[in-house]
Amino acid sequence: MIRSVVLTLALGLAVPAFGQDARSLADIRAELSQLSADLQGLRSELVASGAQGLQAAGGTSALERMNTMEAALSRLTSRAEELENRINRVVSDGTNRLGDLEFRLCELEPGCDISSVGQTPVLGGSAVTAPAPNSTAPVVAPSMAMNEQADFDRAKEVLGQGDFRGAADLFAAFAQTYPGGPLTGEAMFLRGQALQQAGDVPGAARAWLDAFSAEPEGPRAAENLLMLGKSLGDLGQTAEACATLSEVGYRFQSAPAASEAGLAMQSLGCQ
Repeated sequence: MIRSVVLTLALGLAVPAFGQDARSLADIRAELSQLSADLQGLRSELVASGAQGLQAAGGTSALERMNTMEAALSRLTSRAEELENRINRVVSDGTNRLGDLEFRLCELEPGCDISSVGQTPVLGGSAVTAPAPNSTAPVVAPSMAMNEQADFDRAKEVLGQGDFRGAADLFAAFAQTYPGGPLTGEAMFLRGQALQQAGDVPGAARAWLDAFSAEPEGPRAAENLLMLGKSLGDLGQTAEACATLSEVGYRFQSAPAASEAGLAMQSLGCQ
């Protein structure tokens, strides 16, 4: 019985480290605590069994193995706590930076009322959790509402005709009408392009900030962050531009936008 429990604990130690991405660090910490409690109970059971039980379990080496496993559990628990704290700091810092950029951009936009800038959503808070790699659950793509494709095509048509302000308004209306739709992220990105071509650089920066905040891991996330950084540079916000562009390379190392962000940083003289 003791040998089977030891095997179960050993297998349990491997679970948090491999293939369990769907669980949060809090879940892993809770399981590590449970494993530690099980190990302590096993030690008590072994000690209570006396010399005969200890010998059957492998002698003093069994207690030594338990001590090694308990030390490993303690290290894993500390590591999980460290990672959780680091993630919380990154999320908090990222959210605060986005909020600060929103206020700065509002100050640069003519007629923008700072009191109308709402609380910045927690970075990544609206992200959809993907199924675990071995999950058999189907990946359901967002469904397209009636007229959604037609409205999107209409906005792109207006953009192609050179009515940049009109296209920006249509893309903004589209994002409000179809929140979370399969084309909404693209519409928010294109709104930034339309505003930039209309000469409204602060508005374009705000649009790309909104687009990135809405989908920080979306298909246009790297480009949204890149364009936000470049527009901040155009606005003379060099420090903020350099910080934003550096995030492109950090978050999206393999994306084409990362190399473009590096070139933009060179042109701005970022340190």
